[in-house]
Amino acid sequence: MPEYEFIFKNNLRVAKPLCDFIEMEALPGSGVAPDIFWDGFSNLVRTYGPINKRLLAKREFLQKKINLWHQNQKGKKIDFSEYKSFLKNIEYLVPEGEDFEIETANIDPEIGMIPGPQLVVPGTNARYTINAVNARWGSLYDAVYGSDVLGDVPSSDEYNPDRGGRVVAFSKAHLDQFAPLVDCSWSQVCKISIVDNALLLFFGDKKVELFDQSQFLGYRNNSHGGLTEVILTKNRLHCRVIIDSNDIIGKADKANISDIQIEAALTTIVDCEDSVSTVDAEDKVLAYRNWLGLMKGNLSVCFSKGGLTIDRHLNTDIGIITSRGENLTLKGRSLLLVRNVGHLMTTPSILDENGDEVGEGLMDAVCTVLIALHDIKRQSGIKNSTTGSVYIVKPKMHGPEEVRFANDVFNEVEKFLQMSPNTVKMGIMDEERRTSINLKECIREAKSRIAFINTGFLDRTGDEIHTSMEAGPMLPKNDMKLTKWIKAYENRNVDIGLACGLQGKAQIGKGMWAMPDLMAHMLEQKIDHPKAGANCAWVPSPTAAIIHALHYHLINVRSVQTEIKRQHPRTSIDDLLSIPLLTERVLTEDERINEIRNNAQGILGYVVRWIDQGIGCSKVLDINNVGLMEDRATCRISSQALTNWIHHGVTSKQEVEQVLREMAILVDEQNNTDTEYCPMAPSYDTNAFYAACDLVFSGMEQPSGYTEPILHSRRSQQKDIEIRN
Repeated sequence: MPEYEFIFKNNLRVAKPLCDFIEMEALPGSGVAPDIFWDGFSNLVRTYGPINKRLLAKREFLQKKINLWHQNQKGKKIDFSEYKSFLKNIEYLVPEGEDFEIETANIDPEIGMIPGPQLVVPGTNARYTINAVNARWGSLYDAVYGSDVLGDVPSSDEYNPDRGGRVVAFSKAHLDQFAPLVDCSWSQVCKISIVDNALLLFFGDKKVELFDQSQFLGYRNNSHGGLTEVILTKNRLHCRVIIDSNDIIGKADKANISDIQIEAALTTIVDCEDSVSTVDAEDKVLAYRNWLGLMKGNLSVCFSKGGLTIDRHLNTDIGIITSRGENLTLKGRSLLLVRNVGHLMTTPSILDENGDEVGEGLMDAVCTVLIALHDIKRQSGIKNSTTGSVYIVKPKMHGPEEVRFANDVFNEVEKFLQMSPNTVKMGIMDEERRTSINLKECIREAKSRIAFINTGFLDRTGDEIHTSMEAGPMLPKNDMKLTKWIKAYENRNVDIGLACGLQGKAQIGKGMWAMPDLMAHMLEQKIDHPKAGANCAWVPSPTAAIIHALHYHLINVRSVQTEIKRQHPRTSIDDLLSIPLLTERVLTEDERINEIRNNAQGILGYVVRWIDQGIGCSKVLDINNVGLMEDRATCRISSQALTNWIHHGVTSKQEVEQVLREMAILVDEQNNTDTEYCPMAPSYDTNAFYAACDLVFSGMEQPSGYTEPILHSRRSQQKDIEIRN
């Protein structure tokens, strides 16, 4: 860990890199005076720091009670009536209050009204962040050409006209579904023009029309008055048909259509949590500085690619002429949310009056909201929120009282930053067991600022395993997806969200597609998310956002939500509380060892980049060389699964140690082309390998099974080594 100079600010000691950033970059132009800021920050830490610690102590208290209950039940079948009574008695399961609807106001349309894909991007990587923000629009032609949607992938970098023709056919077939024509296909259209603001389409000499004329929103011309785009709309999403007779594709097209631009990543979460590795002041400033660039609208990056120097910056908005001849602006960028860290971790970046590390979640709340003032107060240029709101996703909260705590913290931040109440909108990540079984009451605690709930299979399963660690051995990870608690979890999240009035006011989201190279499978399967009533779902790349957007063209999510609201609750609390134990499932020896190997390899493949290179999220080859997006949530479930099996004798510490060594060799081989990679074998004397072992063999002692304490400690040790060398 770098040894920073600390600057005294009120009763806080602030690491100089962070202090300099706040005073020289974040505060100027925010309208907040430095003394007001530091006084408010100091008071926040003094008031809420002790409450934060008490909440974490309650987590430990409840976990010990649950462990003891399961130990006393050993050998017995769980009686759900008795189990629920126990959970109520210890206040793990709280009473459900009367019905209510959320009161959130000043929501941007991308949050409440327009369903679509949602990207999550590491906030420490400016290049990836700009790519994600600009993924509001993307080329359907490029996404299909460069992926496996057609069943194969490009064989070379050179353009293949045959493949290009297949891409055009696929894309126009989708256009037939998006905006169907009367007795004609878009593949037959040979001429497109605008006369008196009306769209004219021709098949030969025959004039053809849209089946629904209201889908024609408008058009764009070039500086000479020539038609360059036709803008169509469905389910409040837009599609831009690009016309360019000089383009290599447009020249060969009978209607001179050169591309179809899809409105794709409507929202993007800029992540300061699971997909980043931020263990000290320098790391945190990197994330905060990128967030500041986004909120000021001036984030840019210069890099080399293919021998060329590329400058990348944020897209501007898109001006069009409507079918009524009026000027209209389409937003050119994703609406941005920022994900703060949860309540668990502290940060060495700021010390309180006792010399203790401050809660990192408190620091994130203060700094990310301060930075967002630059967007709120700017009157012109690139803006994020058109309604003057700040969107903060809050992860890893356990139950209603922790949501109340986050809500109170945001109240206090708004006060000392002189903001209107409930300017900060909160996203509740429904990824912990105590939250999902009390979701209605969690939403109630933030009913005036809630803007987002979602489900997350990986963290939720990791918490399921850790919470019920003493109940018995758990099913393999893939089997978990077939259990009734998962179905109950996914359905109840939507049911409760709709019952609490989130429709039209907030996002109800679903989790990540973890295989960025398998777009054909995603196109086939991820349509289930809008069909389930989710008005957003996570995707791993701009290409995936484009492909997933096609699902929202086909499914009217608002209609699906309305139908779900008419139904009775689809699951019970008993289903949600059912524990996915390995009781009726007999594993073969191959299944058992393959599960151990798969978990061990996944942990190592992720951890080695986290510890050695500070990469918090990356595409990691699995044991079958399939690229999977890995972050701390995937690491949590894999490590807790192995911890559970060791604890219950399905495997042994010795066997897992041997498998970890074998898998380290495999991971080294998979990364042999990475010039910055440090092999773990044959010495196994690396912080990365030790971290993987710690995650498994100390998994029961880790708070809620989280990976952060071990990863942060080992990454800090690794940085110390790098500094000394």
